[in-house]
Amino acid sequence: MKDLRINPIKNGTVIDHIKPGTALKVLDLLKIDVTENKEISVAMWAHSKKLGYKDIIKVEDMELRPKQVNLLAVVTPNASISIIRDYKVIKKFKVELPSEIEGIVKCENLNCITNQREPVPSRLLKVGDEPQNYRCFYCGRDQENITSNII
Repeated sequence: MKDLRINPIKNGTVIDHIKPGTALKVLDLLKIDVTENKEISVAMWAHSKKLGYKDIIKVEDMELRPKQVNLLAVVTPNASISIIRDYKVIKKFKVELPSEIEGIVKCENLNCITNQREPVPSRLLKVGDEPQNYRCFYCGRDQENITSNII
């Protein structure tokens, strides 16, 4: 049987090494508009020598903004991003969990000012060396599971 392959893109972004089975969630969280007239390719549960399985997203004529890259790092911290120009990779990098996450993940403390009627965006600060250890800047509460509290 012949393998089907995703077409290369001329200009745009490739998000690789996405946690398997989460590509559609990533598209939604990154607010990538699938109704726009641009090519978007999604591969889910693709074989990977390094990871076993992975998802891949290719989006023509789009580059991720810094807030989107931070969100991607929270959702799938092993992802890598390639910027494509004229069918060539001009820049490739792995996402990194930021030292501060603002307005992306809500604080787990329901009594925190960020979860009240105040117009205060959430602000979490990285603590320690563990990949997803964050603490709320306002109430000081350690966050147990930032991926389940994405706004």
